[in-house]
Amino acid sequence: MAEALRVGIAGLGTVGASVVRVLSQKAGQLARQCGRPIAVTAVSARDRSRDRGVDLSGMQWFDDPVKLAETAEVDVVVELIGGDEGPAKACVRAALDAGRHVVTANKALLARHGVALAEVAEKKGVLLNYEAAVAGGIPVIKTMREAMAGNSVSRVFGILNGTCNYILTRMEAEGLSFDACLKDAQRLGYAEADPTFDIEGNDTAHKLAILTSLAFGTKIAAGDIYLEGISNITQADIRAAAELGYRIKLLGVAQKTESGIEQRVHPTMVPTASVIAQVHGVTNAVAIETDILGELLLSGPGAGGNATASAVIGDIADIAKSRPGFQHGPVFGTPAKELKPYKKAQMRSHAGGYFIRLTVHDRIGVFAAIAKRMADNDISLESIVQRSVEDNGSDQKTVILVTHETTEAAVRKAVEGVTRDRHLVDKPQVIRIERAG
Repeated sequence: MAEALRVGIAGLGTVGASVVRVLSQKAGQLARQCGRPIAVTAVSARDRSRDRGVDLSGMQWFDDPVKLAETAEVDVVVELIGGDEGPAKACVRAALDAGRHVVTANKALLARHGVALAEVAEKKGVLLNYEAAVAGGIPVIKTMREAMAGNSVSRVFGILNGTCNYILTRMEAEGLSFDACLKDAQRLGYAEADPTFDIEGNDTAHKLAILTSLAFGTKIAAGDIYLEGISNITQADIRAAAELGYRIKLLGVAQKTESGIEQRVHPTMVPTASVIAQVHGVTNAVAIETDILGELLLSGPGAGGNATASAVIGDIADIAKSRPGFQHGPVFGTPAKELKPYKKAQMRSHAGGYFIRLTVHDRIGVFAAIAKRMADNDISLESIVQRSVEDNGSDQKTVILVTHETTEAAVRKAVEGVTRDRHLVDKPQVIRIERAG
């Protein structure tokens, strides 16, 4: 059997400790599968005294992750520190410069510096693997990078954040408010003490930007994503969606159009009968539409120590199976120097239409004024429903509109017009309706 693959792990949080534990428990199985043993020989973390529930004896300790990356005693550096700058970036760059393979779960780092790091990895002839950076334990990176050769992708979309999906699932199933579900998610460890990064869509955007690069051969452009979170979703939206045959999900969507690439993250109504509508709780799902394969849907655990550790170990195992002199494939499916500049698509018609919820004063002419604003912006309505607000004695009405295919600009302009007419009591709600498999 070949010599052991020596692994250095920078970052010993929940995921790092899980990786150490599984590599130890599954050592024999992994050696048989990979044709060589895998051994953790070095680790780095901020606190040596902390009990992480794993045996670290016999492993070299580095207070500085960059020193771990530079040591000749490791073949692979696993970066689990997190963050798009600082120690994480320095560790990964040092490892690649030293000709070490790298495995990372750091989507923020890749979203900001992924192309530059890929250029270094490809120049040095080493692997930069990042399965755990997108959709947890789902092997979507390997699928897109290796298993879909010859396919041209037209659209990739999915549920990429378990925290948001958990909140929306609980809101629908139990009739709870957004705030109540968020507090419960924090109690259970699904949401951070400061949940902004998750609930406002930033986490999904980073993951989507990586998938976009893989799908369309473009440079990563996380800053060019239309971004909207779920904090403004109410029980009124959840109930209205159910009545119309839809379920609300936070989706990340990237698709190729005639004018460029469209990237967007926002709450979306998907048909209740669609497969992606059945993805509940902290589960993630990614759909890929191609010319040869058709539509492929991958679903599974999107977060947690074990799910992320599984993806990290899969990446390590791939490196263990490779042999010296083997020509590795490009980090993002296309050689980094050949990735095309990202071209943002022009505003266009949205095939699924829009859901618009307006809370208005109950007075003569309001209904007609809303319909006129829609007509003035060439918006065709599929349905329009008016109902009383549930509070007793209220002089307010809820108006729910579902549009046919139209543009984002037209919808926003029409809603702004209704707002200027001073008919609205509360902030309007606009949610896209997405065709989904």
